[in-house]
Amino acid sequence: MAKVVLVLYDDPVDGYPKTYPRDDLPKILKYPDGQTVPNPKAIDFTPGALLGSVSGELGLREYLESQGYTVVVTSDKDGPNSRLEQELHDAEIVISQPFWPAYLTEERIAKAPKLKLAVTAGIGSDHVDLQAAIDRKITVTEVTFCNSISVAEHVVMMILGLVRNYIPSYNWVIKGGWNIADCVSRSYDVEGMHIGTVAAGRIGLAVLRRLKPFDVQLHYFDRHRLPEAVEKELDLHWHANVEDMVSVCDVVTINCPLHPETEHMFDAKMLSKMKRGAYLVNTARGKICDRDAIVCALESGQLAGYAGDVWFPQPAPKDHPWRAMPHHGMTPHISGTSLSAQARYAAGVREILECWFEGRPIRDEYLIVDGGKLAGVGAHSYSAGDATKGSEEAARFQRAS
Repeated sequence: MAKVVLVLYDDPVDGYPKTYPRDDLPKILKYPDGQTVPNPKAIDFTPGALLGSVSGELGLREYLESQGYTVVVTSDKDGPNSRLEQELHDAEIVISQPFWPAYLTEERIAKAPKLKLAVTAGIGSDHVDLQAAIDRKITVTEVTFCNSISVAEHVVMMILGLVRNYIPSYNWVIKGGWNIADCVSRSYDVEGMHIGTVAAGRIGLAVLRRLKPFDVQLHYFDRHRLPEAVEKELDLHWHANVEDMVSVCDVVTINCPLHPETEHMFDAKMLSKMKRGAYLVNTARGKICDRDAIVCALESGQLAGYAGDVWFPQPAPKDHPWRAMPHHGMTPHISGTSLSAQARYAAGVREILECWFEGRPIRDEYLIVDGGKLAGVGAHSYSAGDATKGSEEAARFQRAS
């Protein structure tokens, strides 16, 4: 029998939920650009349930088994003795999420001679060696736009949290204090600030739209310039390169994919071009920033704050310096896996699989690699190459647990 391997994050420490805070989700039919939400023929889950953890199984087991597949679900993904490594030899399909990525390196792809399809339940397929997938003619897909608004909301939350010094102020309450001076000594208003996004695709543009009512000056860099009507609507300032944009911004948010052209874009040199005391928010990919350069910039005061929910590798080792650096607002990679987003990306994975099994075309919006080349949204957003090097460090998280 053919095999599907799902790599999902662990269940909550208190066990898989029996109840949830809310009884339902708002019904969304289309995304802001008019693209329809995932539209599978059926789903075997309740929207609003925890689907991204091991027990949730993305609501796919019943369907996959009905198609004659053996289904393996695991969170054990890192290191040569992991369950993922043990199952690769006869896996036809591997499904994982960006939040707990199954790093499909060139070496792992070589160990998976039957692998035909790699599915990202969410957005961002940089955990797959795209060049190796191209060479092997493996199809790579992701559920474009399923959690873009989820991430955009997270970005706005983090910008406000950093600038208003929210987390330290909250901690004074937990400690029983009333230390107003300590709280406000690093607190400012967002109003009037210059805020820029690196990339203005689905997430970046959504961030700009949500920030407009705050009466800020909005900037962006993107290799695909937005339509003039959108620039006028939001009063956007376009910059021909990232360096020009960051030199004038009080806040910079990174919303571009990770590929060889963006890897370590925010290194010590780029950070030195930013305004002293600027804030940097990264919900794109951890490897877009140089790990140690971020720490140094916070310690020196070049950055007033750094927030994000993306690390490299993921999960981050217990001694990752971003856990202990000053003035940060880091979270685990959660921005795109709210319960609302999970319902959409689980349905999107089901739609992709239905098309795959039935021999129907997969939406261009979902294609990253197909037929031995970048395809669909992948041809627009990615460049060929490998961004997985160093991912073996994720195994140190498991050894320390």
